[in-house]
Amino acid sequence: MNDRIVITGLGVLSPNGIGVKKFTSAIRKGKSGIKFYPELREHAFRCQIGGVPALSEKDRLAFLEKHQIQEVFSTGITYGCIAAAQAWKDSGLAFPKASDGADYTSGCIFGTGSNGIEATHYGIALRESGQDTRKGNPRALPQAINSAVSAYIAKILGLGNQVTSNASACNTGTEAILMAFEKIRSGAATRMLVGSSESNSPYVWGPFDSMFATAHGFNDRPQKASRPMDKDAAGFVPSSGAGALVLENLSTAQKRGARIYAEILGGHINSGGQRGKGTMTIGNVNGMVRCIRNGLKSCGVLPGQIDLISGHLSSTIGDITEINAWVKALNRKGTDFPYINSMKSMIGHCLSASGSIESVAAVLQLYHGFIHPSINADELHPEIGQLIAHDCVPPKAIMDIALDIVCKISFGFGDVNSCLVLKKFKA
Repeated sequence: MNDRIVITGLGVLSPNGIGVKKFTSAIRKGKSGIKFYPELREHAFRCQIGGVPALSEKDRLAFLEKHQIQEVFSTGITYGCIAAAQAWKDSGLAFPKASDGADYTSGCIFGTGSNGIEATHYGIALRESGQDTRKGNPRALPQAINSAVSAYIAKILGLGNQVTSNASACNTGTEAILMAFEKIRSGAATRMLVGSSESNSPYVWGPFDSMFATAHGFNDRPQKASRPMDKDAAGFVPSSGAGALVLENLSTAQKRGARIYAEILGGHINSGGQRGKGTMTIGNVNGMVRCIRNGLKSCGVLPGQIDLISGHLSSTIGDITEINAWVKALNRKGTDFPYINSMKSMIGHCLSASGSIESVAAVLQLYHGFIHPSINADELHPEIGQLIAHDCVPPKAIMDIALDIVCKISFGFGDVNSCLVLKKFKA
């Protein structure tokens, strides 16, 4: 298949904005969504701050009722379904009736890491309470399964092509986009709803807090805690949410008069193999370099053509490794380095939802022609400052800038990587 592949719909539930309009406004302004949560203090967390989408109970229940979904335990499943429905509507596609047949040309790859944790906790608590487990809520079990989020989305949209949930830690969302890209490019699908989500739960955030990966020393200054690339970075701020995108081939999109946000040129997915200096938690720089170079090679983009990098940049020591990888892969440094920013500076680390939310942000910047700021990057870490100029990390939004090529990078626990290459759409 030689048809180009484009993005026609976006949906997002982020700690700093729900829906494309509010999210766009927030990232232009550099608005933080990080807050202090007393319940984390009650759980004796070191990091007592986080990012949670401001979804009201009224709106949550209204959505479930509208789409005839009964009780949902998982916040991540709810976030994912709402973001998916937003993206579908934004793309100008109609919602099917329950009596309609399945849409065999459209599918879904929507990933997660821990969406089932609330339902799993329910099952464990029921069992350990000594109650008759046969009297438990039968709707809980399906929600404990990793693929529940994509299954619920498929029900809402009547999707009949491949429906699955990938799981690749913080790499999940970007990986899902590239997997769907290949699906459409092969001709096996016309359209794919893609993205990822992550639940809001101390059971999700707790393990990271116990391994000293989360931010410390900022409980009294929540909005200053996420500091990617900064010399005072002290770990990531855990958060939750969902991002969703509609991908389809260009001819189909143009035939139905869809708005086109951006074109996907290509990309690459790989692993550093946890070899060399690569570990479960810190990526192998050689794997990252190969991922970037192969991503660019897949679509014939040269290093000098990249205008903006949407970094993974989580406010950990991994930021140094990431910048090293980009410098080596592109052979660009100092003032010659592209603009680079971190969505996590405003919303924290949404874990498995991070790649999709950040990809939505990357697409919006490309479409509207602006670069969102990296807040709190006041003074670059010395090792990063030796590699790239501070001017490449905008502290405030750069408005009305012509962007042509944007690269989105994601890394995940287990030394896994994805590099997505986006281009300004030109008919």
